[in-house]
Amino acid sequence: MVTLIHTLADHSDDVNYCAFSSSCLATCSLDKTVRVYSLKDFTELPYSPLKGHTYAVHCCCFSPSGHFLASCSTDGTSVVWDAGDGQMLAVLEQPSSSPVRVCRFSPDSTCLVSGAADGSVVLWNIQSLKLYRSGNVKDGSLVACAFAPSGNFFVTGSSCGDLAVWDDKMRCLCNEKAHDLGVTCCDISSQPVSDGEHAFTYFQMASCGQDNQIKLWLILLEDSSGVGLKYKCTLNGHSAPVLACAFSHDGRMLVSGSVDKCVIIHETSTGNTLHMLSQHTRYVTTCAFAPCSPLLATGSMDKTVNIWQFDLKQASAGNAVENESKVDVENWSEDDVSVWLCAQDLADFIGLFKRNNIDGKELLNLTKESLADELKIESLGLRNKVLQKIEALRMDMRAASVPAPDEFLCPITRELMKDPVIAADGYSYEREAMENWITNKRRSSPMTNLPLPSLMLTPNRTLKMAISRWLETQQK
Repeated sequence: MVTLIHTLADHSDDVNYCAFSSSCLATCSLDKTVRVYSLKDFTELPYSPLKGHTYAVHCCCFSPSGHFLASCSTDGTSVVWDAGDGQMLAVLEQPSSSPVRVCRFSPDSTCLVSGAADGSVVLWNIQSLKLYRSGNVKDGSLVACAFAPSGNFFVTGSSCGDLAVWDDKMRCLCNEKAHDLGVTCCDISSQPVSDGEHAFTYFQMASCGQDNQIKLWLILLEDSSGVGLKYKCTLNGHSAPVLACAFSHDGRMLVSGSVDKCVIIHETSTGNTLHMLSQHTRYVTTCAFAPCSPLLATGSMDKTVNIWQFDLKQASAGNAVENESKVDVENWSEDDVSVWLCAQDLADFIGLFKRNNIDGKELLNLTKESLADELKIESLGLRNKVLQKIEALRMDMRAASVPAPDEFLCPITRELMKDPVIAADGYSYEREAMENWITNKRRSSPMTNLPLPSLMLTPNRTLKMAISRWLETQQK
């Protein structure tokens, strides 16, 4: 459950960015100001708004220590503020005076990276408030940046679509073409993961772009060969350019905002859509999770920032959100149907279904005739695909009405298995759940917590046939 608990409407122009500290929320805007709010009651702090930039403010961020707040602007500067009293500590001028699009503090709060429209990247020393090192991306404007939790490298994204990995000496370690029409944002999960079979650690990164896509990547830190960027998967759901993305503090969720005016919360382990939020009336330009509380902020060209509160237990339970709602499809809202369409790779139908006010009850009543005659879906293949997904929903509802035998349920998810496999501990699990378990929990058994002698998963065809026969009896 995600609940809208507050809306901030103090900016007089588009909201470009929002950022949390442990106790505050900062927002910035085309109106040239930065505003700072208390997380206790969302009142604006006495020293807010911060006025110092002469043109639009594109980005703002708190230092992890909580002592500093930085902002950057079209005026070619990054400003460092005292987060306690709002005092302006320094105005850092980009060497080229080019408009600065993004700024980020290093995890130890000793450095600030600023990236500009001319492709320049500058690393500032926060203690001396002077330029430390600088560089340039190959092509395009620098529009996105994210530090690894370790602090020994950071990633930049450019308007030409490249992602580049830099070390703390400003050496470009690798460069990857990521989004054909340009990167718009990137973020790195704060939770590093160790691979049990190889001698390296990897970080999960997300990038989004003008191509309507969100991509997940693995940044590999190998002892022998340095740094590598490996594509993992693409998350679907948005129907227009994606302008912002951010990981939750534990790395289990990713939020994205788009030109389609929607905010989507994804589960990173499966790629499933957990929630779709559609309260903004114009492009969603920024989104951020709070580090120490169950809060989410989203900002928009509608000049507002929405504050959302979510249920930590429900969100961390993975598929529980989606599967719990499947049981009660008849009570789904139109937004719930939109979330379901995204999860089924049918996001292209969201607009059509909304225009026809298709809620859960109407969804279950759809037929081949109504899809063709009333919704005007001309393609036979697409009609059949939608009908197959709806029939799967109906089967889930029927199965939920009669409890399945316990041996048909995956021990990890406690859901009916569709592709059961036998693990090395002798127990059967849903394949996807066990694969995720191995990825996240390494080599331990979900049932015994003892080391798994092997990571091999063997299809349990006998159990799969038994589950199929049981499902058939439920349809009669």
